[in-house]
This record gives sequence, C-alpha cells and structure tokens, in this order.
Amino acid sequence: MKIKSLGKHLFLWVLVIFTLFPIYIVIESSLTDTGSLATGTLVPPHPTWANFALLFHNNGSIPYFRWMGNTLILAIANAIISVIVGAASAFAFSRMRFKGRKFGLQALLLVQVFPSFLALAAIYVMMERVFTVFPQIGLGSLGGLLLIYLGGSMGVNAWLLKGYIDTIPLELDEAARIDGASTIQVYWIIFFPLAAPVLAVTALLSFIGTFNEFVLASLFLQDVNRRTVAVGLQQFVGAQFGQNWGPFAAGSLIASIPLVILFLSLQRFIIGGLTSGATKG
Repeated sequence: MKIKSLGKHLFLWVLVIFTLFPIYIVIESSLTDTGSLATGTLVPPHPTWANFALLFHNNGSIPYFRWMGNTLILAIANAIISVIVGAASAFAFSRMRFKGRKFGLQALLLVQVFPSFLALAAIYVMMERVFTVFPQIGLGSLGGLLLIYLGGSMGVNAWLLKGYIDTIPLELDEAARIDGASTIQVYWIIFFPLAAPVLAVTALLSFIGTFNEFVLASLFLQDVNRRTVAVGLQQFVGAQFGQNWGPFAAGSLIASIPLVILFLSLQRFIIGGLTSGATKG
C-alpha cells in the first residue's frame, strides 16, 4: 500500500510541476530584458522590472491600461447579459410549454455544432454593413463585438442552465403557484436562489472566454485604442523579425490578476455549481 501511495503522490507532483512550469517560464521572461523566452538558467541572472515599466511608462505609445479596460468592459458585460438572458431562456424552455419550444431547443443545439470560425466572413460583412448605419455597434466597435460574443454564448448558456433547472423539483413551482405566485415571481423567488451556483459558473466561464478571446477581437478591432489586451499584447510577438517576449509576459501576468481574483471570489459557488447537479434528488 505504501508503494502504491508513493506512486500516486509522485504522479501528482509530476502533474503539478508540468502545470506550473509554463507559468514559471512566463514569470522568468517578464523579469529579463533579453526579449527571449529561453534564458538558459532556472533563475534570471539579472532580474529587472523594465518590462513592466515599459507597459506603465511608455508616453502613450502602448495603451496597455486602455486595452485592459476594453477587455474588462467586454468580459463583464458579456458575463452579466449572457447570464440574465440565458437564465430567462432556460427557465422558459424548462418550465413553460409553448409552440416551437422543441424546435427552438433543437435549433440552439444545431447552431452549436458548427465551429464559430465558419461564420467569420459572414459576420465581418454583416458588421461592415451595420457600420454604415449604426457606427456605434458596427465593425471596429466594442459594442458590435459584444453583440457577436452574446450571440455565440446564448445557446451554450441556455442549454447548460436548462439542464440544471430540470433538476429542480416541480413541486416547488406548484407550491408557489398555490400561494398565488406568478410565473415571474417563481422565476425570481424560486429559481434564482437555487440556481446561484450554476449562474456563477456560467458567468465565470463567459467572463474567461471573453477575456481570452483573440480571433474575433483581432479581426474586428483595428484601432489600437479599441483593442483588447490579448490583441494588444500580440504585437510584441507577432512581428516576423522583432519578437519581444518580455513585455508580452509582463502584460500577461498583469492581465491574469482579474481572472485569479474572480476565480477565488466565486470558488464557493463554483464548487457548488459543479457538484449540485449530481447530488440533487
């Protein structure tokens, strides 16, 4: 038994080291001024904060904080709106009976089957036409990109939340209706408190997905001041003969702080949301 336990611990430590090694490389690269990922040593010989200073003191040539602000606005707005609309849609599909309900669920599932990049050309042309009428939500705007993100996340969130709502006993709805509660009151009083864990998980996944998204943001946001942090930092490593990994690593570390804070803040709800579906009777 001791040998078996030792093997398990050894395997877990190997996994931990394998997981933490990329993070260590990023931290090491952010503290070196060579501009390379490989320093040849485990510890930087001459640690420096020059890469962080480049992001903070650049005379406006690198609007890093504007990139972070754009990213946070998109991620927070997408998380909140997608959860609100997704929860309402899931409640309707789960608890209400109306014409086209089954077809709507099948359509949502069918849309999710196709990879999103198949629609890039069509979305680009559509948003380009929208720009001529409503520039605020057209091509190159944060509002237009938010609409695209919302359209892509609605189906997934609706299906995820519907599966959770289906596990909530119908007797709770019936008891509330006997007491005179309307459908909206059942939604806010019964569903929302019970679904708080899965709503937190859905919001977190939407936030992280939007925060890390690169393909759509790089295609639609051409203005330097409107870029997200992922698109903005890519300029440090995207040049053919001028890759500078130091500022890229420093910016990546700073950008990870909101994700870590959000994850730690919602950890209690995340655990409940991932496990309650299996324990609910």
